[in-house]
Parts: sequence; structure tokens; C-alpha cells
Amino acid sequence: MQPRQGIIEIFSTFVQFDADKFSVWVTDSKLRRSIKKCLEEYPEQTSDHFWVLYWYKLWQIESSLLAVGHISAYLQEVCYWVARKIALNFISQFSVADCFQIAISCIHKILKNFNPEYSTNLKSYAEYAFERFLKDSLRLRKEADICTDWALLHKISRRRLVSALENAGFSNQIISSYVLAWECFRELYTSDNKSIRQLGKPDTPTWQVITQLYNRQSLSQVTPETLENWLSTCAKAVRNFLYPKFVSVDAPMNGQESGNLLDTLPADLAASLLTEIIAQEEATTRQTQQAQLNQVLIDALAVLDIQSQKLLQAYYEQKLTQQQIAEQLEIKQYSVSRRLSSIKRSLLTTLSQWSVDSLHISPTPVVLDAISKSLEEWLNNHYAHPNPLEMEPF
Repeated sequence: MQPRQGIIEIFSTFVQFDADKFSVWVTDSKLRRSIKKCLEEYPEQTSDHFWVLYWYKLWQIESSLLAVGHISAYLQEVCYWVARKIALNFISQFSVADCFQIAISCIHKILKNFNPEYSTNLKSYAEYAFERFLKDSLRLRKEADICTDWALLHKISRRRLVSALENAGFSNQIISSYVLAWECFRELYTSDNKSIRQLGKPDTPTWQVITQLYNRQSLSQVTPETLENWLSTCAKAVRNFLYPKFVSVDAPMNGQESGNLLDTLPADLAASLLTEIIAQEEATTRQTQQAQLNQVLIDALAVLDIQSQKLLQAYYEQKLTQQQIAEQLEIKQYSVSRRLSSIKRSLLTTLSQWSVDSLHISPTPVVLDAISKSLEEWLNNHYAHPNPLEMEPF
């Protein structure tokens, strides 16, 4: 993959695959016009970090689809390398292109959970989030693949079933009926089969019993056939929810000979927001705090004993698993896990104390969770790159 050069390319081009391999960078004309206009108005702003922060702020304020498009373009390389890593190192029927599509679909989740006050930068956070989301998705899909519809309905949670039905566009009244039918099914239909994954369809007497329970608890009266159809619909909705269909933003509009989804994205810019971000970029206080924070972490690593430093290098720099480290050091895997946890707790304590002393931030559970995630990102960057990205203050 040839790295992109220049702000315009970084924020307006997308990966195109050919036979599951990277082919070329494809330019989206609407996004290109948008970022080009921004650069013409503010030619002094040549940092990709500045512009991704701008689009993130615009998304926060206006839920701008244009901002999502630019950020999605910005994160293409990160998403590609994470998808390639997962596809090549995990046993799965999914290709690199499949993994890429699955991962990039979580852009909205990344934007929702990212907090520039806690994380180093969006690209580092996205790398962590893409990998976690992709692994979770593949586990869910593998589980769903080997389950019958009836087993899937047994394993699914109520919350996820409701989410799946909402995603399918059913009304609240229909969802209530379907959920009640599912609850009756779950309560009365069990199996002696030790492998619930292969659970078959209930027999006729069982359907009648389930229907009787539903009719006693509902104002409406239904037949066993109706109940079976409802539950089959639920299973289909759950599978569609776990296997979302991806539509390219370049896809033609339905019923139209020309135009695509990107043509519907707004291109208006918020001048006042840009002014706000420029002011934020020019603030020297935050840069000073950033440098101090990174020095605190570097100093904390320096005072660790040699074994702890080697352990961190093996885990974060050499990317060895805990089992591989255990074999290398001739110790138990749980000992490696405990030692890593102990080291990170020590670093977390140092960071928490710094945030109290320097930023006057109370170490609430939410703050500690955010600091812990930021520390994990910083360690990955610190050991993965010769010149690691600095950690943002909290």
C-alpha cells in the first residue's frame, strides 16, 4: 500500500480492493472539493491532526455526514492494516476485504466513544477500537454461523433482540408482541441435547403449549403457525443485525441513472467552529502539559526493574503473546499476566497522581477508566514507534 501524501488525499481518498488485495486509492470528488475549499480559506493549517480534530468537532455539534466521510477517509490506512492483521492471523472465513468492511462500519461508534481529552489522537484510538470491534464481530458471527435459528433465539439476549427488531424497522407494538413470543419460547422450549447450537424446531405439541402461554399473557390471540412465523422473523432480524449489509457511499441512488450517496452529503462549513479549533491548536498550555505528561511516563518506565522493562518490550514491542513470553522466560502464563497487570497498575497510579497534582482532576471511576485506556494506547505507540506519539493530557 502506497502511503497517501498531502491533506487533500488523506481526507478524500478510499481503499479499493482487487482480489482481496489493495489496488488503488480512489478519490471522492465531493470530499476532495470540500477539503480543498477548507485549505484555500486557511492555507496555514497543514496538519492532518488539526483537520481531523476539526471534522470531529463538526460531527459532535452537527452530526455532520460530511465530517464522517472525511474521518472515514482519514482512517483508511489504519483500518486496512488492522483488517489485514486479523484476517491473516485468525482462523476465519473472512477475507481482508471482508474484515475491512466490518471494521470500517464502526466509524460512528469510534466517534461516539472517542474523547480527545483522554486519548492520544483519533488514529491511535481507532486502531485499538477497530481491532476490538473486529474481534468481537468475528466471534459473534462464528457463533451465529454454527447455531440454528432456534438455538440463536435461545442464546440471544433480550436487549440485543430488541435492538435487532428496531434495526429492522418494526414498530414498538410489533416488537412487544415478538418479544413476548420469544419469552414464551425461551421459557417452555428446552432440549436434552447437550449442544444447544444444534437445537431443532419445536414439535407441534410444543408449539401449542408455547402458543397457549402467549395467549394467556397477551390481549390478542394467535395460532401456533403465527407464532412460528414471528419467531422465524426474529431469527432473521437477529442474523441481519449481526451481519449488517454494507453499502458503498459510491453506490448509485435507487431509481436514478446518475448520482450517488455522497451527493446527498451537506458541504456547509461552520466558520465559528473553525475559529474555535484554531484557537485550541494555538494554545501553548496544552502542549506544555502534553510534554510534561509524556516525561512523567518515560521517567516511570525508567525506574522499573530490568525484568519489568523486558516484559513490556516483549509484549508491546515484539508483540509476543503472554504464552510466548511465559515460554521464553520459563514461567507460567498467569505469572506473566499478573506481572503485566501489576506494572500497568503502577503506571496508572503515577498518571492518576499527576492528573491530581497538575490538572486538579479527581480520580473518579470514569476518569480512571479513561486514563487506563490512554495508557494502553501510549504503551503501544511508545514501543511500536521510534518516536512515539505524545500522550494528550486528561
